[in-house]
Amino acid sequence: MKVAITGAYSYSGKYIARRLLDEGHQVITLTGHPDRPDPFDGKVKAHPFNFELPEALTETLRGVDVLVNTYWVRYAHGGTTYDLAVANTRTLIAAAVKAGVRRMVHTSILNPDPESRLPYYAGKGKLEADIRSSGLGYTILRPTVIFGREDVLINNITWFLRHFPVFGIPGDGTYKLQPIFVEDLAELAVVGVLSQDSTVVDAIGPETYTFNDLVAMLKKTVDSRTLVMHLPPMMAYAASRLAGLLVGDMVLTREEVDGLLDDLLVTNSPPAGKTRLSEWAAANAGWLGKNYAHEIRRHFGR
Repeated sequence: MKVAITGAYSYSGKYIARRLLDEGHQVITLTGHPDRPDPFDGKVKAHPFNFELPEALTETLRGVDVLVNTYWVRYAHGGTTYDLAVANTRTLIAAAVKAGVRRMVHTSILNPDPESRLPYYAGKGKLEADIRSSGLGYTILRPTVIFGREDVLINNITWFLRHFPVFGIPGDGTYKLQPIFVEDLAELAVVGVLSQDSTVVDAIGPETYTFNDLVAMLKKTVDSRTLVMHLPPMMAYAASRLAGLLVGDMVLTREEVDGLLDDLLVTNSPPAGKTRLSEWAAANAGWLGKNYAHEIRRHFGR
């Protein structure tokens, strides 16, 4: 088949593209960074998103069987907002329908809700409804935290545990999350590409952590002596903003704090992934958290 992936030069899209190439499919990518290094030695042709040129976007997707969408924004930055991300994704869905794409595999978030007070979750909920009503076949994947070599959250928690004398946990830390390995997510996406059914998958890993347990596991894994403290949520957020000024990045967003406190990163569904974060962290302890993963530099080039 011919498969288009948004962000195949980036994080999760890269793993999905590799699996599809290994299975003999033709892959193209839509990207906002066509000048990024090509990890596929020319096997994946890059096209600009062209959100502002819907007809050009439609032509790019013509002849594509399945569209895999990983496009989103973690937080508003400059002119990039959640509303813009929703509008751009709607343009992408409409172009796919017009181009004759038959199916879409879409990365959402666990517990999306179009009526949520949190724009991240509300935007994801609105887009799921759009995909369902588009006429496309679909697989919607709902991950929480994705971990892997290029991960931000797990790596940077570990970086702070390696380099700072104190680590602050927002609130009581009893809220939960279910991280999934990026390769497991890629496998679920490929299953979605090949499926004939329309499905929604809670893309969670086999381990459920309280935030307290997650930090304790990572601290033990890298033999950190950092003092871990519980802080009022807004004080912890303010501390993360201060840390962000030191590293020149967005360390933690208000949405992420609220999502954790509202227990939106956990579900009762059976695990869809098989890789345990604890075992992966132990196997990669030599490099995990040694270097800070800079989100703004990665996505905005500065």
